Amino acid sequence: MKARQGLQRGFGAVAAIVVLVILAALAAAITTLSTAQHLTSAQDLMATRALWAAHAGTEWGLHRALKSAACDETPQSWTYPDDAELTVTVSCAQPTYKDGETTPGIARELRVFTVTATACSATTCPATDPNRVASAGYVERQRVAVAYCEWDGSACTGPD
Repeated sequence: MKARQGLQRGFGAVAAIVVLVILAALAAAITTLSTAQHLTSAQDLMATRALWAAHAGTEWGLHRALKSAACDETPQSWTYPDDAELTVTVSCAQPTYKDGETTPGIARELRVFTVTATACSATTCPATDPNRVASAGYVERQRVAVAYCEWDGSACTGPD
């Protein structure tokens, strides 16, 4: 009987080590999931900020285009004032189209303004550095807005 007790003596220590290893693996998994959750939450918040920065960029671009009836020739970029991590780039196109007639024989011309605003967490937007784009902290959002006016050849006159 005593020989059998000697063989079973170390079983408790082995069982305790197995339980500790399982608990350590569980703690590591929980830590990894928690870190991923925090990163995802931070990226979601930054993406929302970028979307609103792009929204502000399109509003600014439309205001400038409709006020002057012309687009800026080169894209405009600036650091978003509410979030220094974001850069906003606004570009504008302004083709003129013929759309029906205002009076018989006189074509109605429309000037269409297409304003594209891109907001991203890089110094130039959209980012061209593949390492920056692939990083975990990079976000980019783009918004396009379209407006038109009746064009008389020198200024916007409508729509009525």
